[in-house]
Amino acid sequence: MEPITAWLREKNPGLDGPIDTDEDLIEARLIDSMDFLEFIDLLEELSGSSIDLQEVTIDDFRTLGRVRERFLSGVN
Repeated sequence: MEPITAWLREKNPGLDGPIDTDEDLIEARLIDSMDFLEFIDLLEELSGSSIDLQEVTIDDFRTLGRVRERFLSGVN
């Protein structure tokens, strides 16, 4: 999860403290519509798999816990 939190911190330089695994990244405006495709590219790179946007919902990207569960569960 470190590459994801590093990316979030890069996009949000004023972010202080840890990011909870259940914090809503979208509601907290840590991911916005302008960065969303870049975030998907990062997840594809980390997981080694393509993400079919027809098979996911916005809730799959809402928290770090859900991102881990949905896209990175088989990644060390």
